[in-house]
Amino acid sequence: MKRISFYLTGSGKSPVQEHLDTLSDKQMTKIAWVLKLVRDLEPIPSNYLKKLVNTDDIWEVRADVGRNTFRLLGFFSGRELIVLTNSFQKKTQKTPSREIKLAEKRKRDYLSRRK
Repeated sequence: MKRISFYLTGSGKSPVQEHLDTLSDKQMTKIAWVLKLVRDLEPIPSNYLKKLVNTDDIWEVRADVGRNTFRLLGFFSGRELIVLTNSFQKKTQKTPSREIKLAEKRKRDYLSRRK
């Protein structure tokens, strides 16, 4: 079983948690269900977790709630820990490059503070 954690800024804030706190109960319930699948299933179906191409090893957790599409970006730290760096409601087919760049920046920050 994998572990999932949320990235914390240097000041201790969790951008993912802050975003999730703005969602409805229905949306949060579905996202929590998807995160549980990602944590528990082996292998994880690609409709829930997918590696983004042309990135610094960034992965996308995918949750669809009705007509709303949510994405949580993150990376693996070791084999068992998934660190989620940012989350957003997806409005287009393509994952916004600014969100990918933000995930990569937070990954570098996380790894540099771990050393």
